[in-house]
Amino acid sequence: MNRIDVQTHPIVTRITHWLMALAIVVLIGSGWRIYNSSPIFGFTFPEWATLGGDVYQALALHNDPGVASAIAWHFAAMWLLAASYLGFILWNIVSGHFRRDFLPVGPVSFWRDFSAAIRFKLDHRLGEYNVVQRVAYWGVLASVAMMLLSGIAIWKPVQTYPLETLFGGFQGARVVHFLFMTAIALFIAIHVALVILVPKTFVAMTLGKATAVHKGDR
Repeated sequence: MNRIDVQTHPIVTRITHWLMALAIVVLIGSGWRIYNSSPIFGFTFPEWATLGGDVYQALALHNDPGVASAIAWHFAAMWLLAASYLGFILWNIVSGHFRRDFLPVGPVSFWRDFSAAIRFKLDHRLGEYNVVQRVAYWGVLASVAMMLLSGIAIWKPVQTYPLETLFGGFQGARVVHFLFMTAIALFIAIHVALVILVPKTFVAMTLGKATAVHKGDR
């Protein structure tokens, strides 16, 4: 007997998902250019991977390596991310998506699914989220919130002094911002790899619905 798996995503989920994805890509690219102007750690990012225009042209015209342009991109993407993130969270709370698909999670079930995943024995059904996926999605949503909050502390250190203090001062907020940016970048890399392995998840998130037929299941 054949088994048909179905995955659907409402239009609100799809729009907010892709807006967040666009905003995060712009934030990372522009953020790397800003980081390069005042590195926290002992390395910088290659200029071709950053956003802010041609470095040498910007230096010749404005005596600035594209940082001003990068900051403009960064702020525009920040507002887009904040709006789409809040829309995504509110919609999925009201629609019950979080309750139905992202819960429950627990240490025992996580370890069971994680152990199966690292042994390549974790079954995947289109439209269902295993516990490892649920924890990863909760983690990236929390990371986005922390990146936004630490970014506000960096942007307005005087006006948000209690928030800045919570992050350990201005430099502490920069470190927190960088670490959660890294967590989001790693999530995106893994997420894209999984989409390549299961391309119908991309179809569902783009067109709203995808199906998979498994022959011979009982």
